Amino acid sequence: MAQKVRVGDGILRVIPPPGHPATLPKEGERNILISSALPYCNNVPHLGNIIGSTLSADVFSRYSRTRNITTLYICGTDEYGTATETQALKEGITPRELCDKYFVLHKETYEWFDIGFDYFGRTSTPLHTEISQEIYTNLGKNGHLVKQNKEQTYCEGCPKFLADRFVEGVCPHCGYEDARGDQCDGCSRTLDAIDLIKPRCLVDKTHVVTTKTSAHMYLRLDAIQPRTEEWIKKSWKEGKWSPNAVINAEGTIIDARLKGGLIPTPLTRDLTWGVPVPVDGEDEFGMKGKVLYVWFDAPIGYPSITANYTPEWKQWWFNPKDVSLYQFMGKDNVYFHTVYWPSVQIGDGRDWTKLHHLSTTEYLNYEGGKFSKSKNRGVFGPAAKETGIPASVWRYYLLSTRPETADAMFSWVDCIAANNNVLLNNFGNFVNRALKFVSSQYDSVIPDGGDVPGPLSPNDPLDSEFISSVNGLLKDYVDAMDVVKIRLGLQVVMHISMRGNNYLQSSGLNKALMTSDPKRCAQVVSRALNLIYVLSALVYPFMPATSESILMQLNAPARVVPDVLSTDLLHGHAIGKPEHLFKKIEEGMAETWRIKFGGVEPLTTAESETKRKATAKKGAHKVDPASVGPKSPEILAMEVRVADQGQVVRALKAQTPKTAELDSQIKEAVDILKKLKGELAALQG
Repeated sequence: MAQKVRVGDGILRVIPPPGHPATLPKEGERNILISSALPYCNNVPHLGNIIGSTLSADVFSRYSRTRNITTLYICGTDEYGTATETQALKEGITPRELCDKYFVLHKETYEWFDIGFDYFGRTSTPLHTEISQEIYTNLGKNGHLVKQNKEQTYCEGCPKFLADRFVEGVCPHCGYEDARGDQCDGCSRTLDAIDLIKPRCLVDKTHVVTTKTSAHMYLRLDAIQPRTEEWIKKSWKEGKWSPNAVINAEGTIIDARLKGGLIPTPLTRDLTWGVPVPVDGEDEFGMKGKVLYVWFDAPIGYPSITANYTPEWKQWWFNPKDVSLYQFMGKDNVYFHTVYWPSVQIGDGRDWTKLHHLSTTEYLNYEGGKFSKSKNRGVFGPAAKETGIPASVWRYYLLSTRPETADAMFSWVDCIAANNNVLLNNFGNFVNRALKFVSSQYDSVIPDGGDVPGPLSPNDPLDSEFISSVNGLLKDYVDAMDVVKIRLGLQVVMHISMRGNNYLQSSGLNKALMTSDPKRCAQVVSRALNLIYVLSALVYPFMPATSESILMQLNAPARVVPDVLSTDLLHGHAIGKPEHLFKKIEEGMAETWRIKFGGVEPLTTAESETKRKATAKKGAHKVDPASVGPKSPEILAMEVRVADQGQVVRALKAQTPKTAELDSQIKEAVDILKKLKGELAALQG
C-alpha cells in the first residue's frame, strides 16, 4: 500500500520504543531518566501497586519518546531483607528460590499490562553488591558512619539474632498474643521486638528467645541534614514536585522527622540474605557476617539495575548537567526518595544525578474496601487478564481514576462505563467512522481536499473554530504532560476525540455531501484522518496497543506529538483495513466480577468455634456447606441470584390490591426462586 506521509524534523518519532539496548544520554541535550519504586519481591502486585508507580512511570516514559526526548525507564524487584526471608520460610523454599519465583510473576504481570521498561532487573546481583558496598565505604571515608550497640532479640536454638519479623509475642500495649516484632495487628502500634512479652521464634516456637547486644553501623543523617534540606528546596522548585508528605505546595518542609532533627539511622542488620557489609583488615567495628539494611540498599537498586542494563551506566547516574531524574511512587515511599536516598547520595560525595521531579499517588482502594491478598480481595497481577478485558482498557480506566490528590476507588460499574461510554462511543467511534468512510467511499485512498502539506491555518474560512480548538487542546495536553499531570493529559485526549466526533457531525460527512460538494467532503475526510494521526501519538503513552492498532489502520509510521494540527497524511495515501478498536462489555458482568474478586473474609477463632458448635447441634450428618471452606465463585454468584429473586417475590407480595394477574406473577416468581434454590443446593452438594 502506498504511503504518502509528510517528512521533516519534528514529524516522525525517532526515539526507539522501550526495551531498546544501550540507550545513552546525548551530551548537551535534555535526557530523561525514569524509575518507579522497586516492587518488593514477596508477593504479586495488585491494581493499586500498578497505578501507583509502574504504570504511571510507563506513561511518562512513552510521552517523553513522543516528544523525541532520549529516555531511559528502569525498574526491578527489591529482593533483600527480612520480609523475603519470612515469606520464604512460610513457603518452605530458600530466599533465592522465592525471589526467582516472584521476579517472573512481576515481569509477566507488567508485560501483560504493556508496561515497557527499557530494563527490568533485580537487586540480588553482583553489580548491586559492588555498587552498594562502594557507597557504604565512601560514607565511612567521609565520616558519616558511626557504630552503636543495641539490644536485640536472640534465639538460642537457631542460634542467631532475630530480625523483627522473625519474632512473635504478646503485645505490651494491648495484650494481643500474636504481635509481630515490628507491629501489632491487634492495636496497630509500631513495636520493637525486644519489648514483646513471651517472645517466640518464628522458626521454632520451642526455642528460647532472649536478648543480646549487637553492634551496628549507623548513617549520620543529622550531619548531612543541612545539605539535604538545601537540596530539597532547590529540587522542589526546579522540578515542580507534586505536594507530598515532605514539602508542601508553598515550598515549606513539613516532614516531622526533618523538623524535629534527623537522627542516625541503622545501615546494617544481623541477617544472611542481603548485601554483605564490606569489611577490610581486622574488622575493627565488628561488622563481619552482617548485611546492609534493605532500606539502605533498595534505592541503590536504581543505579545497579541500570549498570546491569549498560556498562556505561554512570553516563546516566553521574550526569546532573544533561540528565533529569523523574521518580514515581506511592505516598508511603516519599521520605525514602526525598530525604533518605538523596542524603546517602550527598554523603557519598560524588556528583550524582539526583531527583528532579517527584510524582506520587494516594491509594487506590477496591469496591469500598482495601485490596487484600490474604482474603483474595481485589485484582492481583495476572488475574486481570482472566476477565477478558484488554490491557488497553485496564490502562485507560486505572489512569482515568489515578489517585493524584486523594484516595480513589476501583469500581467494576465505573470500569465498564469507561469502556462503553468513553472508549467505545467516543474515541473508537470517531476513528472507525472516519476510516470506514474512506475505505468504502474512496477505495481506501485519502482524497485531495485542497490542503497543502503542513500546518492548517487557524483562519481557515470553513474550519477556523475546529482548528483553533484542536490547537488549544494540544497545548493543554503538552502543558499537562510536561508537569506529569497524567490524568489531566488523558482527559484532554478524550476531549480531542470528542471534538473530532463533533466535527464529522457538524460537517455532515455522508454520501450526500460527497455528491453535493465533493471538494468539501474530501477536505473533511483529510482533516479528520490527520486528527486521527495526531491521536495515535497522544494516546500512545496511555494505550500503546491502541496506538499501534490505529497506525496499522492508517498505514502510517509512528509520529511525535505536534504543536498544531497539520496535513501530514497526504492525498493519495492508502490506508489499511478499518477495525473496531474496542468492544462493548455487558453491564451485567460487573456483578460477576465483583463476586469473583470479592474474596472470602476469614473467620476469627471465636467465629469458627461458634460455627463448629452450631453445626454439631444440628447433627454430624448435616454439613453446612459454608463451613467446609471458601465458597466457589459459582456458589457466590448463585447466592446473589437467589437473594435478588427473593426480593422480587417479596416486592410482588407487598403490592395491593390483589388481582388474578398479580397472583400469577407471584406464582411465576416463586417458581423461579425455587428453581434457583435447587440449583444452589446442587452446587453446594
